[in-house]
Amino acid sequence: MRLTIRVKPGASRSAVGGSYGEPPALVVSVHAQPVDGKANEAVVAALAEALRVKSRHITVASGHTSRTKLVVIDAPDVDDAELGARIAALLAPPGQSPVG
Repeated sequence: MRLTIRVKPGASRSAVGGSYGEPPALVVSVHAQPVDGKANEAVVAALAEALRVKSRHITVASGHTSRTKLVVIDAPDVDDAELGARIAALLAPPGQSPVG
């Protein structure tokens, strides 16, 4: 599954949730600075924790030096429908259901 994310490096804490732009990109805030790939490593770790998948199943496919990135999630132990539901829940504004 491919997912567009918007990274906020240098945040006070790591967090995953909310949306940015149109079409919506999942917002990922990380404490790491964008130096020597540290922010990308932190992004993968934060996404893995939020989506409840292993870090090795997430790859930054494009946007390595950009705040907007395309990540590929290939988690064989989670079906696409379940993964989609987890992503939708993270994209939904706080207090609102991700389903219509």
